[in-house]
Amino acid sequence: MDKTLNRPVQSPAWQFVSRHSWIMPILSFLLFIGIWQLLYSILKLPAFILPSPALVWAKFVEVLNNGMWWRNLSYTLLELSLGLLIGTVAASALGYILSKTVYLEKLLSPFLVGSQSVPVVAIAPLIIIWFGPGLFSKVLICALTVFFPVLVNVLVGMRQVSQDLRELMSSFRATGWQTLRYLEFPAALPVLLGGLRVGATLSVIGAIVGELVGSDRGLGYLINLGRGQYDTALVFVAVFSLIFLAASLYALVLFLERRALKWQTWRDF
Repeated sequence: MDKTLNRPVQSPAWQFVSRHSWIMPILSFLLFIGIWQLLYSILKLPAFILPSPALVWAKFVEVLNNGMWWRNLSYTLLELSLGLLIGTVAASALGYILSKTVYLEKLLSPFLVGSQSVPVVAIAPLIIIWFGPGLFSKVLICALTVFFPVLVNVLVGMRQVSQDLRELMSSFRATGWQTLRYLEFPAALPVLLGGLRVGATLSVIGAIVGELVGSDRGLGYLINLGRGQYDTALVFVAVFSLIFLAASLYALVLFLERRALKWQTWRDF
């Protein structure tokens, strides 16, 4: 019996949307804007409580034209990029070492778990006090936010490599570097990239927490500035910019994942 007979018939519009997956985020955004405008029209709240989408767009055009938006966005992007890079490299290196040394993992596990039980918001003021309100402290906060999720995924990825394949590489007298390059890294890559996806979104949180605690630049500074002046439209602009950054980083990691894992059967997440 032909299995295609049991498949539901899809409308041409749904088939078009299925072939062009980028349309769904746009439709979701338009739906959000429509609900927002509807609430603004019904509730009629003051602009400092709930500004209209048109007012937020006007504020965005204003800060874009005077250079404020790009200046602060680029600073936050620099922070989270450096934090993501440093946190990922450090977590990958330590995760690989811990995956090879069980006793060292047991020794350091209480410290690693304990360090993550404290929210980054709680330790951010201490880091600002110790290292100052400059770029280094923001990058450090961002790296700490990224570190633990990537570390866990590195450990899981390395531990799931088949022991039979390890013994096969050993029978060929492969060196440790060759085993890492040709077996462990490719086999653990799906899990590693999954951790990088989580880390990419958390890097935005780390960067913005550091800026909210103390900074004179960045999107967090814009949020503090808008809050202090009751300029809620400016706060909305900064928040939407953060969403844009997080979505862009997530999409970049997905693109890298598609390119790196072309040999696997890909499915959208």
